Amino acid sequence: MSRGKSEKLKLLVVDDETDNLDLLYRTFRRDFQVYKAESAPKALAILDEYGEMGIIISDQRMPEMNGTEFLSKTVDRFPNTIRILLTGYTDVEDLVDAINSGQVFKYITKPWTPEELKETVDRAAETYKVLKQRTNELSRALQRESVFNDIMRAIREEIDYRRMLGAIVESVGQNFAATHCILYPVEDNHLTPELFAYQAAEAEDDSDIAPKSALVQSVLETRQTQFDATDGKSIDQLAVPLTNRREQTLLAILALDRDESDRPWTLEDVKLIESVAEQAALALSQARLYNRTQELVQKMLAELEVARQIQSNLLRQSLPELEREKVQACCYPARGVGGDFFEVYVHPQGDVWLALGDVSGKGVPAALFMASAISVMRRELAQDNPPDPEIVMQNLNAILSEDLTSNNCFITMVLARYTPADRQLVYANAGHIYPLVWHHRTVAKQSPSAEVEVEPQFLKTRGVPLGILPVWKAKSGTISLQPGDVFLLTSDGITEATVTQIDSNGQKKTTMLQQEGLWKLLQQEPSPLDLSHLLDRVRGDSQEQEDDQTILSLEVL
Repeated sequence: MSRGKSEKLKLLVVDDETDNLDLLYRTFRRDFQVYKAESAPKALAILDEYGEMGIIISDQRMPEMNGTEFLSKTVDRFPNTIRILLTGYTDVEDLVDAINSGQVFKYITKPWTPEELKETVDRAAETYKVLKQRTNELSRALQRESVFNDIMRAIREEIDYRRMLGAIVESVGQNFAATHCILYPVEDNHLTPELFAYQAAEAEDDSDIAPKSALVQSVLETRQTQFDATDGKSIDQLAVPLTNRREQTLLAILALDRDESDRPWTLEDVKLIESVAEQAALALSQARLYNRTQELVQKMLAELEVARQIQSNLLRQSLPELEREKVQACCYPARGVGGDFFEVYVHPQGDVWLALGDVSGKGVPAALFMASAISVMRRELAQDNPPDPEIVMQNLNAILSEDLTSNNCFITMVLARYTPADRQLVYANAGHIYPLVWHHRTVAKQSPSAEVEVEPQFLKTRGVPLGILPVWKAKSGTISLQPGDVFLLTSDGITEATVTQIDSNGQKKTTMLQQEGLWKLLQQEPSPLDLSHLLDRVRGDSQEQEDDQTILSLEVL
């Protein structure tokens, strides 16, 4: 063996016979840093003073404490130490006990041959080095995992980008025992004016706590870790980049220093800090993305609120008060804005126009087509002599179909014209739910025991939705209304609502409302009809509003 003095492996020899002790010392003093003890208690004192030994050679038969007992006391404190037992007799039970409790690597009987002993010690030394290397690797791995867990736990508890920057500098500074730790955020390859700092409690107050700015500037230019090493190995200042590997974007620079010269970082420490920085950069990029997403969401919500107000203003805010008719309407978008719309327009000549439509889809695209449909329809109805409902439908389709088709949208809609003078109602239906007509006052006065059964009248004349064909064609339907009759229009958000009701057996049952279910609810409504009350009942039984809900009625008084 050939080692420098500082690299010699420590070897402890224990024997109560002075001659044997001196012989062992002389045999190994050139290749090992040898410590000798005349008894087990003195050997334990040496271990207390000098720490772990690479190899311990102990005699078995000694006063006060035998070799097996002595070696067993070293197992828990120094698990990597290689133990060799010298014995002058071959008691099998003692040897088994020594191997088990003292974890003896090899036992050698007295008298021994120098060659055999040297060969055994050489193998023991190599075994110790392998064990020590693996133990060190495992310790580093455990330390790395522990540091990772501590730092990443602290970082991931924060979602806000700025608070996460503070968590990074605080947890890295503490876990790596830095005197100062500074985090410089980077935007567009430039350091931002704001920085985040950590200073150890025992550090002296210092207005300039940042490590050398040259290191930070060098990292900014090279995107590589930079450090100052006094002897090539001992590092007391370093700067590490936090880089988004996927986008190759420099997010921040982490700079650390230590004032205590006896506690410098090693190259292994730097590698560990780099690994932590890589994980921190990943969390930081996610936090930045989350914050930007939140900002976009807030901006979008603000824009949607403006759109909601515009859409709300497009719908009639005040319904006309008619002498012999009562008009009611309610609209609840599933989102901030929706595709349902209604219109109530009283022409100067006296006709009352009613419309209810539903643009396919939800959200902003549907709302835009809804606004276009209302605008075109109002222009048609504002003429001195508005065309019949089916002609208005044709004109709407001609104007909107190209845009609807190119965006894979369509509009279902009912448009009706009611003339109070003769109580005639003419309607056109573009693929919408059938309008409903019934005598509400008869239903309201009907008792459960009454023999008269009132049935609704569904107006089933209709054509295809707007935006399906280049030219819309369908016949109009006509009906005469009598006092007490109600003409009702709804969107599919009501008839297709999933509601929970109690069946005849008293059990809760979840079904789609459909027009039959809506009719049952209408029969239970008191007089006068209140659409808000009706819609509240529908919404109260619904689990979740999945579509816009709109309802419009005309009641002849």
